Amino acid sequence: MALIPSFFDNRRGTIFDPFTWEPFKDFFPSSSLLSHDNSAFVSTRIDWKETPEAHVYKADLPGLKKEEVKVEIEDDRVLQISGERNVEKEDKNDTWHRVERSRGKFLRRFRLPENAKVDQVKASMENGVLTVTVPKEEVKKPDVKAIEISG
Repeated sequence: MALIPSFFDNRRGTIFDPFTWEPFKDFFPSSSLLSHDNSAFVSTRIDWKETPEAHVYKADLPGLKKEEVKVEIEDDRVLQISGERNVEKEDKNDTWHRVERSRGKFLRRFRLPENAKVDQVKASMENGVLTVTVPKEEVKKPDVKAIEISG
């Protein structure tokens, strides 16, 4: 029952103060407020939609510049989006009360469909939203030749 006393620890407030009480703090151990690294940045969510002309991937990357993001296509038709959000410089005079924004490296990979034109991929970034457009090849329908039935 070691968790119960920590709920009443003065460093995190009390259960009676909803603005400072952090009931799940002990489930995510860290040695200090700034040392734990949210390096997964797993929360980098990416939407993937298919239009008649292309596959479109959109990623929310607030606060990142296009120079901090890399878009690559590997030989085996894999779209890779990666980057890094650096940790803010720490000033000795600053007192941090909460650190919730993700920081560190992130990487997402998607196997592209067979109809993707991997040599014509385009990427753009505007207002913290990365858009990767992968044009589609027109799928050829097989030619159907009618055969006359004799007999």
